[in-house]
Amino acid sequence: MSWITKNSASATVDRSQGPFLTQQMRQHLSQHIVPRYERKMGALLPTLHEVQHTYGWIPPAAMMEVAEFLEIKPADVIDTASFYEEYWLKRKGKHLVSVCRSIACEFCGQPKITQAVKDALGIDVGETTPDNEFTLIELECLGSCGTAPAILIDETLHENVKPEQIAGLLEAAKKHSHH
Repeated sequence: MSWITKNSASATVDRSQGPFLTQQMRQHLSQHIVPRYERKMGALLPTLHEVQHTYGWIPPAAMMEVAEFLEIKPADVIDTASFYEEYWLKRKGKHLVSVCRSIACEFCGQPKITQAVKDALGIDVGETTPDNEFTLIELECLGSCGTAPAILIDETLHENVKPEQIAGLLEAAKKHSHH
């Protein structure tokens, strides 16, 4: 894997939104999270999780606030947040569609499942529909190798999925909005 260079040190950030770290969040972090660590840098991952849990993603301006709050360099926050796949640095749709691409799922027809989702939503892997309803990603394993191919829509696991079921599954997810 090659290194991807980022302009973390010289990136400019729109700070017009926010604040993202509310007084309540700062208080919670100061009392319950930061004291657990010898250095404030140690509290970075749980602090980022807190932001993501609240907003569904980590806006650039929020990263600047986290850096200020933890008294660390903004570049360290940006580099850390962009390193871990579980952090969302772009706004994601109301519904997350995760197609398993493990070897078992791939062998059992996962490429056709991914293609069916792409066709139904008109987006590629890693993209969000223009109406912000759906974001499509692929995951390494959903732990359902015996019932491959598998797909996770929000919190619901669908097993032994056929491409012709995709449109119906997406429609059902849209109807049962969890927001």
